[in-house]
Amino acid sequence: MAQPIDDLIVTKASGEKVRFSVGKLRMSLLKSGADDQLVQDVLRQLEPLLYEGISTKKIYKKAFSILKKLSKKTAAKYSLKQGIMQLGPSGFPFEKFVAELLKAQGYATEIGVMVDGHCVRHEIDVIAAKDGHRSMIECKYHNLHRNKSDVKIPMYIQSRFKDVEKVWPSEKEFEIRFHEVWLVTNTRFTDDAKRYAACMNMRLIGWDFPSKSGLKDMVDSFHLYPITCLTSLTQSEKQRLLDQKIVMCKELLDNESILRKAGVRDSRLLSALTEVDSLCGL
Repeated sequence: MAQPIDDLIVTKASGEKVRFSVGKLRMSLLKSGADDQLVQDVLRQLEPLLYEGISTKKIYKKAFSILKKLSKKTAAKYSLKQGIMQLGPSGFPFEKFVAELLKAQGYATEIGVMVDGHCVRHEIDVIAAKDGHRSMIECKYHNLHRNKSDVKIPMYIQSRFKDVEKVWPSEKEFEIRFHEVWLVTNTRFTDDAKRYAACMNMRLIGWDFPSKSGLKDMVDSFHLYPITCLTSLTQSEKQRLLDQKIVMCKELLDNESILRKAGVRDSRLLSALTEVDSLCGL
């Protein structure tokens, strides 16, 4: 007989044993767009599958599997964090993902730009411009949820920013090239990293930071989901799309040819295109 879900002890990724929080799971499902009835259906089917000591990773996988059968759209949104984790290992897909989120907010963006600093040459992940204001944006991608960006990362980026911030047409005069620097990550920041960034006027964007305007909030607000969230595609199909530099679901809208090129067969084309439409808010 399955143990009551409220009494279950589960294992976090760190190895720590904690009491299972039904509330957190319910909230994550609701934030993914599930209504109360769908949440109840998922929890009802999930409960018999749980056991003492189960890892939170396995709970997520089981919940996702159930959700995918009940609502592909909600399952795709529920898997957003994991989907972003699958944008690696090269930095380009995550940089393009960040640039697309900024474009939706009225920024003109460039990716992977080489610029001469006062001392050395640098490659800038994303340059964003709006209202005459130019920002240098560095993207720190992690492939594990538990990996945080610590204080060493903003300190390193700040030193690069100071080297490229100004352009010196002469020894006594300079022009501002970048007005500010941002650090964007797909996980979280340590407290020291946040304190240092605040002290240096560096803007930080993480998975859920700042509150109500982190990566997850931006994605949901603008319906800009990466193709790695799609439940209708296999991992190899997603990788073929990434190899073609296709990162965003919106690039697949009404575009059967790209999906065919990635190896998606006729029998699943309609399902994939329907899922893309639903995620893009159509």
